[in-house]
Amino acid sequence: MSLQQANAFYDVLMADETIYEKYFNKCCSRSLLGSYHWDKTKIVNFAATLGYRFTENELDQVWFDSEHSTNEQLSLV
Repeated sequence: MSLQQANAFYDVLMADETIYEKYFNKCCSRSLLGSYHWDKTKIVNFAATLGYRFTENELDQVWFDSEHSTNEQLSLV
């Protein structure tokens, strides 16, 4: 269930530019060399303010699990 919450959270981020801006500003920092660093704790906490409940491990699964991406790509075909 929590993995579904994490996926739903990212679906909302992609659909709502205002929420994505808040997410980006609160959860991401830019290094001196121009790379971006995402703080998983801040992401989980930000998602919780929107009513989504998942762990950092579940967030990793969403980020690195190809199944969700593959399902999205198949639905676009």
